[in-house]
Amino acid sequence: MEVNQAKQEHLLALKVMRLTKPTLFTNMPVTCEDRDLPGDLFDQLMREDPSTINGAEALMLGEMLTLPQNFGNIFLGETFSSYISVHNDSSQVVKDVLVKADLQTSSQRLNLSASNSAVAELQPECCIDDVIHHEVKEIGTHILVCAVSYTTQYGEKLYFRKFFKFQVLKPLDVKTKFYNAESDLSSVTDEVFLEAQIQNITTSPMFMEKVSLEPSMMYNVTELNTVAGGEDGESTFGKMSYLQPTDTRQYLYCLKPKPEYAEKAGVIKGVTVIGKLDIVWKTNLGERGRLQTSQLQRMAPGYGDIRLSLEMIPDTVNLEEPFDIICKITNCSERTMDLELEMCNTRSIHWCGVSGRQLGKLSPGAFLSLPLTLLSSVQGLQSISGLRLTDTFLKRTYEYDDIAQVCVVCPFTSNKG
Repeated sequence: MEVNQAKQEHLLALKVMRLTKPTLFTNMPVTCEDRDLPGDLFDQLMREDPSTINGAEALMLGEMLTLPQNFGNIFLGETFSSYISVHNDSSQVVKDVLVKADLQTSSQRLNLSASNSAVAELQPECCIDDVIHHEVKEIGTHILVCAVSYTTQYGEKLYFRKFFKFQVLKPLDVKTKFYNAESDLSSVTDEVFLEAQIQNITTSPMFMEKVSLEPSMMYNVTELNTVAGGEDGESTFGKMSYLQPTDTRQYLYCLKPKPEYAEKAGVIKGVTVIGKLDIVWKTNLGERGRLQTSQLQRMAPGYGDIRLSLEMIPDTVNLEEPFDIICKITNCSERTMDLELEMCNTRSIHWCGVSGRQLGKLSPGAFLSLPLTLLSSVQGLQSISGLRLTDTFLKRTYEYDDIAQVCVVCPFTSNKG
């Protein structure tokens, strides 16, 4: 509680108190060995202490609540509430009393008063009470400015104000990572995976009530933070979703372009705005806080003039046996290309077919599906490499290595008894 009173020459007194939930009282246990000089004295005093818990006197736990003694910590996203009282300490009637409360931040000044009209008369020993609320949306220094103006019974107009300064701290540290996934195997335009790392940088645990992603107009979002096959909506973080101080939690989301945008070639390619995170938490005895990030942006994937991806590939193939893949070649440029395909063998991967064949003309935004056959001469996880596409118009060659991986196994096994 913070109290400031007006100077003695004023007839009115101003009192301001921040409204917060109480906190649990914690005692400092003092114990000693039985053979020490105090003996059982310390233990007996703790058992008689009304603030301790029976049977757990030696723990720093209490079952008593204490009222706040100062403004305390205020975090971004929380609601700042304050009680303002103006009391007539004099023996005379005061007229036209106007109480105004403003909150000054580094960027703006906000009027928080519930009413801007003056009270016609304030009798002796009477008071004017007001409760203000404000959702804190800026970090840094905040100043609560409380101003009181009134007129004495002799017609003298008086005015005074008081300042209450407090800091707004950041409660969470949010970091994001984007992953671009090519999902041509399911005939869907590229998906975007968002990983959000949220760290509690306060000194008390938080209950994470909600962490959701509001996508931009071009995307649909799927949350990947529930247990597959578990109870309906069961969180991967357990039933009690607490985030301890300094702990970090990772949330994952999958964004897919809406059908009306996915069908338009090149529209999604340049989209960098993904959406924004909406985070809601509770602390201590249920104080609620909420943060909403600014629009999250990713680096648009750069495919160059030609994009080569796989529509079909087996997971496992047999050693020295041909297997088929289907490549998808997309013209991402704004000009027509005349393409020629060249296949280069590597140490383990060998292409089957004619190298240097013409694929024909490919207009801007168009694609073609290209079935190819190859085999591997080495076991293990092998990388498919060695494809070359040449644009005969510009005599420019595009090289594609490490396109995908396949597991090569030997089909012949021998059992010796």
